[in-house]
Amino acid sequence: MVAVGTIVWLASELMFFAGLFAMYFTIRSVSPELWQQRTTLLNVPFAAVNTLLLVISSVWCQLGVFKAEQGQPARTGSLLQLQQWGMREWYVLTYIFGSIFVSGQILEYASLVRDGVTISSDAYGSVFYLTTGFHGMHVTGGLIAILLIVGRTFTTRRYTHAQASGAIVTSYYWHFVDVIWIALFSTIYLLK
Repeated sequence: MVAVGTIVWLASELMFFAGLFAMYFTIRSVSPELWQQRTTLLNVPFAAVNTLLLVISSVWCQLGVFKAEQGQPARTGSLLQLQQWGMREWYVLTYIFGSIFVSGQILEYASLVRDGVTISSDAYGSVFYLTTGFHGMHVTGGLIAILLIVGRTFTTRRYTHAQASGAIVTSYYWHFVDVIWIALFSTIYLLK
């Protein structure tokens, strides 16, 4: 039931982001000259590397899910033996990469603000910060969920199907924000 509930909730989140995309394309269609001007300020190589970090974090998350499904919450060998890692180690790595992604977004915001692109500067700034900002808030929510899942491995005596289900539905959410970002990155950074 948790998985079904999560999927239904993610469907509602998809509609929320569809509204943001609709806003982006509508405002872009009425101000094409503004988009032509402002997109030159975007640091596409930096954003591409940041995107790659988020995509790789989804791989780490899925490796953690595989370990959760096997009932292995923590590593059974040395920290350097990746084959022996459990769900906890893969989720910590996911958390680190996700945190670096959010930090990269903050650095990009600082750069754009220096260039005069703020949420109140013009329509482009408003749409850029709303779409990427809401996504950043969703990633931050995912990071909190990952911390809770990792923390749960320290507080339970027996790793059961319920704990594994928590890790699995958290991965659904994490993969969801990853796919949404790929669409945002393609729309904002590549579609000029």
